[in-house]
Amino acid sequence: MGKKSQIVNVPNMLTLSRIVLIFIFVLLASAKHLHSFSPESFRIIKIIAYSLAFIAGLTDFFDGYIARKYNLVTDFGALMDPLADKIFVTATMLIMVEVELMPAWIAVIVISREFMVTGLRLIATQQNVIIAADGWGKTKTLLQMVMLGIAGASWIEIFDLKTAVWFGVKLWPVWNAYMWVIVAVTVFSGFRYFVNNLNLFRDDDSRDE
Repeated sequence: MGKKSQIVNVPNMLTLSRIVLIFIFVLLASAKHLHSFSPESFRIIKIIAYSLAFIAGLTDFFDGYIARKYNLVTDFGALMDPLADKIFVTATMLIMVEVELMPAWIAVIVISREFMVTGLRLIATQQNVIIAADGWGKTKTLLQMVMLGIAGASWIEIFDLKTAVWFGVKLWPVWNAYMWVIVAVTVFSGFRYFVNNLNLFRDDDSRDE
């Protein structure tokens, strides 16, 4: 069965809620710049913001799972779900840059890759081609989610990535190495999407051959 045009269903509501939650997260995460809060009060605000971002991340799993299981895939969801993902990744990484847990160049690379692949998928959609996430793409997403979870835990002061030492090992160099791994997997997975779909950029006669 093809995609439906219905907008109001559970997966789409979860997708929209992810966008709303991430905007609330950004607002709360920036609260320190808007008003004067004591360190204790702002830590509570950060915990609330982190919790909202965590819930937003969960909706990314459940909206796709429910849509596929109950055949609730719609054109609206196909458009908004990846867009919501990009807003989520962009917002959380910008906060990481602001609190100096990630250099800006890494955020630029990761975010650029996300939007480039989204553009590729839009081109594919216009040609009635569906580009499914491959193993490398799923690995990239998993690594990014783990990264955001660890960075968030440091941000809400469960531990300090910059100074913590676990089992005699400083976390900060390990953290930086992990981000390099994410960059490598992110770039490689994006490159694979384009290489595997070069036919999308050929003219109609070439694709028919």
